[in-house]
Amino acid sequence: MVDTVLDRSIALGYGKTGLYVRRRMPGWPADGGRMDGKVVVVTGAASGIGQAAAVGFVRLGAQVHALARNQERAEDAARMIRQRVPRAADRVHPGVCDVSSLASLRGFARGFRQRHDSLHVLVNNAGVMPDTREHSPDGVELTFATHVLAPWVLIDELTDPLARTASSRVINVVSGGQYGQALPAGDPQSELDSYGPKKIYARTKRAELVLTEQWADRLRDQDIHVYAMHPGWADTKGVRSWLPVFRALTRPIIRTPEQGADTVVWLGSSDEPLGATGTLWHDRRPRPATYAVGPGRDDDETRAQLWQHVSGLAAR
Repeated sequence: MVDTVLDRSIALGYGKTGLYVRRRMPGWPADGGRMDGKVVVVTGAASGIGQAAAVGFVRLGAQVHALARNQERAEDAARMIRQRVPRAADRVHPGVCDVSSLASLRGFARGFRQRHDSLHVLVNNAGVMPDTREHSPDGVELTFATHVLAPWVLIDELTDPLARTASSRVINVVSGGQYGQALPAGDPQSELDSYGPKKIYARTKRAELVLTEQWADRLRDQDIHVYAMHPGWADTKGVRSWLPVFRALTRPIIRTPEQGADTVVWLGSSDEPLGATGTLWHDRRPRPATYAVGPGRDDDETRAQLWQHVSGLAAR
């Protein structure tokens, strides 16, 4: 009951207060196990939750590929992770992947498959919130390309190495903001709607959650577990850049990136969630995909349109 009240209150549950209370409640899930020899890919690893998650996996013994959009940022990401876990320097690998570009996504995936037979954990974390409507090199609305198309392509391109690993996991980092948005029927990229950074960000995170559910159904028989998680309110570079007023208002309770990344690392390292593929998680607990107050579940036709649209874009 206390956990549910925290979750529905938003401010208490999404801030550091919620995590502090939950960690001290009976039944808080135990930390995951060691990951020695396991291979992890994290997008958006140059800062924030992505970097914190990469550090967490490295500390557990994993080989971590820290992805960023260009060589300089990838090298910086690897350097910062190595500084935080000095004894694991040889287990941190910079990876160049501009997730807004189909060519870059496919180039990274192709190179990864050539070097690795298996993949244990894929974390789709990279995010953007441009002030005005922008488009990717492939002509796709940029937020949609980053949050929706990129995870789809990486999952599709890396299905084979994921399938060669027992109980592999895909973790899609979404947002609590998705509760206030519905999929736009007949307009998957929201091109016919007025642009608002926060609205489109939340809407694409809603789409990413819906695709999580669809991928989970498709990959279930291959022992690939697909989860979504939202980190609550975390003090990341993106929040500081895109939401300065929000950060100022929530500063007393906003989480550190490490606190925001806790459930990412736990989902990737614990066996406890393995029976719950296709679910949304926050603070190591499954959460409802919709609330009673809000747009509710997206209809089956709109969900199917989303899959068809994204798979069509990926086929270019």
